[in-house]
Amino acid sequence: MFFIDTHAHLYGEEFADDLDAVVVRAREAGVGKILLPNINEDSVASMLDLCTRYPHYFYPMMGLHPEDVRDDYKEVLQRMRSMLDASRTFVGVGEVGLDYYWDKTYYQEQQTAFEIQVEWAVERGLPLMIHTRSAQKELVDILKRYDSAGIRGVFHCFGGSVADAEELLQFERFALGINGLVTFKKATLPEVLRGNVPLERLVLETDAPYLAPVPCRGKRNESAYLAYTLKKIAEIYEVSEQTVALTTTETASRIFHFEE
Repeated sequence: MFFIDTHAHLYGEEFADDLDAVVVRAREAGVGKILLPNINEDSVASMLDLCTRYPHYFYPMMGLHPEDVRDDYKEVLQRMRSMLDASRTFVGVGEVGLDYYWDKTYYQEQQTAFEIQVEWAVERGLPLMIHTRSAQKELVDILKRYDSAGIRGVFHCFGGSVADAEELLQFERFALGINGLVTFKKATLPEVLRGNVPLERLVLETDAPYLAPVPCRGKRNESAYLAYTLKKIAEIYEVSEQTVALTTTETASRIFHFEE
């Protein structure tokens, strides 16, 4: 059984001591590809190094995370765009978006940075890996302006309501990224998904090293644990795990233009 982890940060220091073992466990669990959204300028080198070590297994994206937007964001984005222009290895623009959960200091700057990066995606025909917290209205308002340009991608780490899902899925070329949140004991996400969101509109993700699923909650998350999320989704939709693997892989392949 083959499936794709569409969102992991395995280039982080959390995996410096046992990365090879992490990769072995992921492959044994059935993870056939792992997508690596970038966070900031400093993380690019380690991300690309990981892709060089494991070609055709790790796939990089280029993006500035909204929580990393600071006063110098325009200069940072200019340098990151140069890196994006210099290579054809990037499969998406991400991790980008809006996050006002903790701090609204850079309220407008985050929106401007996001728009700049959406334009990168439009210019290059690349999908977006979108992070949003406490900012769905602003996010939707921006995306509506670009929908006619054919944008596509993933709404990473979805955990909202039925209304939230319906609003996001109006963007027909996007999917919801589902991770370990769906397995948490008090999660409302199973009820949101069941009967409201077609399985074809989901992709699998870990967000490793964060959000480890039950029964690994509290541990460092890794791509092998994606099997627990897949199993939970199969229970929610009352289908086989093979069906979830096949369907979510097809959706991810369509968004990121993998040829399976």
